[in-house]
Amino acid sequence: MTGSKAIRIGGASGYWGDSQEAPRQLVMKGDLDYLVFDYLAEVTMSILVRAKEKSPDQGYARDFVDLAMKPLLHEIKSRGIKVVANAGGVNVAACAAALARVAEDAGIDLKIGTVDGDNLADKIEDLRKDGTVEMFSGAPMPEGMISANAYLGAFPIAAALDNGADVVITGRCVDSAVTLGPLIHEFGWTVDDYDKLAAGSLAGHILECGAQATGGNFTDWQDVVGGWDDMGYPIAVCRSDGTFAVTKPQGTGGVVSRLSVGEQILYEIGDPAAYIMPDVICDFSHVTLTETKKDWLEVANVKGRAPTATYKVSGTYKDGFRATATTVITGFDAVAKGKAFADALLKRTRRLFTERNLGDYRDTAVHIIGAQTLWGDNADEHAALSREIVTQIDVRHDEKAALELFSKETTGVGLSMTTGRCSAGAAGRPKITPVVAQFAFQIDKARIKPKIYINNKPVKFKIPVPASYSEFPKPRHAVADTRPSATSDVMTEVPLIKLAAARSGDKGNNANVGVLARKPEYMPWIKQSATEEAVKKYFGHVVEGEVMRFDLPGMDAVNFLLTDCLGGGGTSTLHLDNLAKTYAQQLLALPVKIPGDLAESLG
Repeated sequence: MTGSKAIRIGGASGYWGDSQEAPRQLVMKGDLDYLVFDYLAEVTMSILVRAKEKSPDQGYARDFVDLAMKPLLHEIKSRGIKVVANAGGVNVAACAAALARVAEDAGIDLKIGTVDGDNLADKIEDLRKDGTVEMFSGAPMPEGMISANAYLGAFPIAAALDNGADVVITGRCVDSAVTLGPLIHEFGWTVDDYDKLAAGSLAGHILECGAQATGGNFTDWQDVVGGWDDMGYPIAVCRSDGTFAVTKPQGTGGVVSRLSVGEQILYEIGDPAAYIMPDVICDFSHVTLTETKKDWLEVANVKGRAPTATYKVSGTYKDGFRATATTVITGFDAVAKGKAFADALLKRTRRLFTERNLGDYRDTAVHIIGAQTLWGDNADEHAALSREIVTQIDVRHDEKAALELFSKETTGVGLSMTTGRCSAGAAGRPKITPVVAQFAFQIDKARIKPKIYINNKPVKFKIPVPASYSEFPKPRHAVADTRPSATSDVMTEVPLIKLAAARSGDKGNNANVGVLARKPEYMPWIKQSATEEAVKKYFGHVVEGEVMRFDLPGMDAVNFLLTDCLGGGGTSTLHLDNLAKTYAQQLLALPVKIPGDLAESLG
């Protein structure tokens, strides 16, 4: 226990493949107590599953051992920094064993804690017999399931630290748990400290995407572009009362501001008043962000309530095959030639499938990159005039043989179709890959027994149970706002980017677009034009479900949830933007009506 001492936690990884310079910067310049890593997106889990199928000693994030820990282990040990990472993926034991070998070779005494118990692969058939269904669609569990991992919470991590671990490696835990676990350990927070658990979860949510909180992927990119070569990574300075500040190492690039951190808070959260974590349901709707000095942002007013009685489980299953063909087309009528080429190739291969009794494609998608293909009906009049485009053809099929034929014909028609064509990227035929699709469901927490080990020795642990559980919350639309009164007789339109910053991302087959007003007085005008109906129409080329708006008055922000818009989700969709990363940039072009005098003040 450290009493009132503030704990400094650095976020060194936002995904598997994040820069190896991040942990070095934070260790050498961050004055840290903890270094935490998040590696496990849903797509990453599917990659790790396939890796373990090929080799039983794989299935974890090797970068964590080879690129992050190995070169820094002496510094981490000498500075007394503890490390928490979900790098274990689907093979926690192999990850821990690899790190132990590195420590032994370096002559470093390292207590390695592991948290296991999330892997439910051996329970798949029992879960199927129990009638397990997909948590959003209600679809039954498909055949061909190859993995199932529960999103564990932070208390097992805290227990490993309580038992002396220098490094804690987990499998599939919720991303923010790698930050919340150390705070539970340091401050003695209990299972019923809901406001504090929610605050720690928000700190983890801010850290879990690395430099995305410190100016990476930032709307106002011009303000930080000069520091892109040495971007600072985020540090949360956390206190026992649940308040915390966000900063970054001095002298590094990027920025810590209300807008940069606010964008990350809005990222992928759905209903901000009911952000569901394993240990708590968080309410971020009244969170306040206060810039007190350069690159120092105070975060407060986080609320929480009792968690649900279930864990979310991310399952994966084999779902056919896919291939992608790309070619550059240039010259006159490039857009028309690109579309005609794609249509002819699909028509040709469909005819060949019929002749060989292979059946039709599961799905196809044609993207004319360079002609605003992402924008749908919102593309401007110049899009069709582009004289250099990439035609990308994405296809899915149940049979690999069909896509082998597609792959051969893609290059086989090189002399019989369009002119002005050259390769896009590496030469050769399109690669055929298996589709590993996601199947998400819920499981009663009583059925999950997390296991903790310190240097392979089991530690007695019983996960604490809160006084009560909450029902699984259903998202609720924001209350319609009254129409703002105009301050002039003349109204004009400006793009949303003049009034707001924004960020977007995916959750399964849904997308979130968070919008943060640049000034509080802009919010009424944003809400008047960016209604649920207007946003649904704007994204009509992708949205097949509904659009819901949620309000965050504490941050002068709104969050839009776009449902059924990603063609099945990131692991299996044929959408060009499979993770909804571009949706915010598209929405920032939405016309917003404002008074003429306000438009003049914008410059």
